[in-house]
Amino acid sequence: LASTPFEMIEFKFHLKMPVFVARQWIRHRTASLNEISGRYSIVNDEFYKPENARAQSQTNNQGSEGLVGNVETQQFLEYLDESTKLYEKYKTSIDNGVSREMARIGLPLSLMTEFYWKIDLHNLYHFLRLRMDAHAQKEIRDIACAIFDYVKQVCPISSQAFLDYRLGSINLSQIEIEA
Repeated sequence: LASTPFEMIEFKFHLKMPVFVARQWIRHRTASLNEISGRYSIVNDEFYKPENARAQSQTNNQGSEGLVGNVETQQFLEYLDESTKLYEKYKTSIDNGVSREMARIGLPLSLMTEFYWKIDLHNLYHFLRLRMDAHAQKEIRDIACAIFDYVKQVCPISSQAFLDYRLGSINLSQIEIEA
């Protein structure tokens, strides 16, 4: 598969997501990223709060499947409400003269962050192959699918080829091919 021409096509996205998703996102070191810094500006009072709590997967130690019960979901959502209290303490710390870079230390992973992300089409398709997969965390998968919906409007032929030949495909080792 000759994909080097795709390295000439670049996209730049302004993305907003919870910090816990952004930390998964930046593991892919094939793009340029510039995150809005909490050292230089006041962090926005915006947190991610899911509608439901997913249960721990029985087959994937790093994943989830299904939902927990209503009582457990309610307890989880109440736990997430603590984020706003932490934000109030963050603001009070700044008002009391604590530096922004220090005050942000206590903010939770549910805090929304924003960044600019520049990536070429070749690496974008590789990223999407991993992050649109059913095994990817739902929150990152949802954003990856939204990005793909946009990219397929701009690059319809290559996006269809991505769907036909890469997404959901498998690779075989030489030993597996010989068997």
